[in-house]
Amino acid sequence: MSAPPSLPVSPTPPLPTATRRQGSALLGFGLDLLIAIGALLALSLACSLAWGLWRGIEVGLEAARSGAGAPDPGEIATLMGQPGALAQMLIALIGTGGAALLLYFWRRRATPAERVQSRHAALKPTTWGWTLLVAAGVFAGSSLIGIIAKQLGIEPVPTNLPLMEQALAHYPAFLVAFAVFLAPAYEELLFRRVLFGRLWAADRPWLGMLLSSAAFALVHEIPGTSPNTLPAMLQLWLIYGGMGAAFAWLYRHTGTLWAAIGAHAINNAIALAALVLFGAQ
Repeated sequence: MSAPPSLPVSPTPPLPTATRRQGSALLGFGLDLLIAIGALLALSLACSLAWGLWRGIEVGLEAARSGAGAPDPGEIATLMGQPGALAQMLIALIGTGGAALLLYFWRRRATPAERVQSRHAALKPTTWGWTLLVAAGVFAGSSLIGIIAKQLGIEPVPTNLPLMEQALAHYPAFLVAFAVFLAPAYEELLFRRVLFGRLWAADRPWLGMLLSSAAFALVHEIPGTSPNTLPAMLQLWLIYGGMGAAFAWLYRHTGTLWAAIGAHAINNAIALAALVLFGAQ
């Protein structure tokens, strides 16, 4: 990829410190992924149980105050309802964010030399020039894919869209903090630093880019959990996968994860602004 005159191409940064044995790195990638899935599910289940316990107490207290007595067992689930937008965002934050932190500190913690190199790269103006360029490219690419798909009669609905709309109506400040700052940070830590970085360190960056981007796409649109048709799911996977590949390339090109976090944050901010201005369309 060639750069415009104002953004000179910098040499590829040194590989992150890790084993360079390719076979062991691929096994390590698989182990990282399994640990991440297990941690995410365990933390999400624990949070859901905590919410259920709290909501059960609230239902019991409401029944006691009204003098109606204890509700029938069949009515309890109806009275409890489902976690709202705030609860769902907190569950996602603790589940995915906790898994990312666990994997980072246990499996892929940065060395002092890597942290120095990352800070040095983050101070370069060209790093943020590339960050803006990649963020703009991701937005343009996603929009183009959406336009082409719409011409073909394919109009998917992202799984998280109802959550975003509900959160925007009731918790706009927290939604901005979650979507623009928190989610990009822990997702980049998990998918780029841990998963992509494992194979980058083994001198297999393109394989790492492919596998980590596929994992990124599947986590955002889990098969079997969406009413979208197969073509619609493929479109969403293409968009999320392309986004993940672009952020991985940016991380490798600049040598700092802050660039990938920044591009991800810009992309989410644009998507959130579009939701505010244009709605689901």
